This record gives sequence, C-alpha cells and structure tokens, in this order.
Amino acid sequence: MAKKNTLTAAENSMLKKMFWLSHLVFVNFTMAKMEANAFTMSMSPAIEAIYGDDKEAKGAAYVRHNAFFNTHAVALSFIVGIAAAMEKDVAAGKIPGSTVDAIKASLMGPTAGMFDSIFFNCLRVIAAGIAIGLCQTGNPLGILVFILLYGVTQSIMKWILIKLGYSMGLSFIDTVFSSGLIAHATQCASILGLMMVGAMTATTVNVPLNWTITINGAVTEILPLFDAIYPGILSLGIVLLMMFLIKKKGAKPLTLILGLLIFGIVGAFFGIF
Repeated sequence: MAKKNTLTAAENSMLKKMFWLSHLVFVNFTMAKMEANAFTMSMSPAIEAIYGDDKEAKGAAYVRHNAFFNTHAVALSFIVGIAAAMEKDVAAGKIPGSTVDAIKASLMGPTAGMFDSIFFNCLRVIAAGIAIGLCQTGNPLGILVFILLYGVTQSIMKWILIKLGYSMGLSFIDTVFSSGLIAHATQCASILGLMMVGAMTATTVNVPLNWTITINGAVTEILPLFDAIYPGILSLGIVLLMMFLIKKKGAKPLTLILGLLIFGIVGAFFGIF
C-alpha cells in the first residue's frame, strides 16, 4: 500500500501555484509538442523551488519537461504532481532525469484512456443530458448545471490528483498498476459512458416528421410507419449516419451541425418537419 506523506506549508503553496497553472493546459498547444508547454508551465513552481540558484540543473529540468506530452487535462495534474516529486529525487541524485521522462511517457496513454472515458464519455454526457433537459423547458439553470457538473468537477479533481501524485509519488504508481485498477476503472467508465450515450440518443434526438401521403383520399402519416418497424428508427438512423460520416468519411462535426440545421430549416419550410 502506498504511504501518503505529510506536506509542508511551502509544498502546499507550491502545489497551489502548480494547480492554477495546470488550468492553462491548452495555452500554447502545438501539434508538434501538444501539451508540452502547459506541462512545463505547470512544473515551473516546483522546478524553481527544488533547484533554486542551480541554473544548469534548472535549465535541464525545463528542457526535460518541454518534450512531447499529451493526455487528458485532469490527468495532466496527476502526472505533474508525480513529476514534481520525482524532481526532488533527481536533485538529490537518487534517480536520473531520464527516469522522469520514462514515467511521463508510460503514464500518458493509460491516463488519457481512463480520464477520457470518465469525463468525456461519461460525466460530460450525464451533465449535458441534465442541462439539455432544463434548457428545453426554458430554465437558464441548465447552463449553470453543466458548468458545475462538468467544469467545476474537473477543477476539484485536478487539485485532489496533483496533491495525490506529489505526496505518494512512484509508490502510488506501483500500487495502482500492480493491482490492475486503471484497466478495470477504464473499462467500467467506458461501459457507463456508452450506456449514457445510448440513453441520451433515445431521449434527446427527435425527428418530428410531418410528411403524409394521400392515397384515394386517405391520408397516411409516414412517421408512425417507421415507428412500427422500430421505435425511434429515424433518430437512431441520424446518429449512426453522423457517426459514419465522422469516422469513415472524415467529416467535421461543425460541418455536420450546420448541415443538419440547414436541412431542418429547408424541411420545415416545405412542411416535412
């Protein structure tokens, strides 16, 4: 079991600075290094505190952390905390700087998959579902609910994880990976996220088809015919079509949104919707 260390007032102050800087994760984002600049910026309070006036060691640390890096924004804080704890060992001569690079590289993939599943595929969908339900009734609290559930929650987790990563360091990594916790948590979050996407599709995607056919004076509505085949088949069809266009054809989501908007306006003009 990983043993949690008590943080000093100076360390808490340092971590607070790192925490706020970690919110700038997409500042100076580049396709070449992605989140490297944000990671370096988040590490700067620790580097300054650990190496002090040692300009050579300080410069090496800045260069080390400005290498390619990319993961989920919340997970970045956790890895920043671990890297800060490891920099103390580098300064003390216990481990080489290359070990920090290796740990960062090994954590990028697993944490990105885990936190993308939790926040993008699960929490975001839940928050959006609640917020959309409120906004549909004209309640402006829907916007606030989304910000609180999705945005503020991430910020709280960033603070918890940066302290956890720093106080437990490498011992926490050994415990988590040896127990298989990350793999199980990622799988569970993925399953829950897929369930929420399906539920949200069924309750929020609606095709109000008003198209009718007149045969020998009898008016037949088209929508009930589709629903008789499979309830909500048109809604499901639109979602699957959008997924196909994005995944297989490389269509941009913004282009599809604008296309659906135009299609809906034209359809409403001609009485189809």
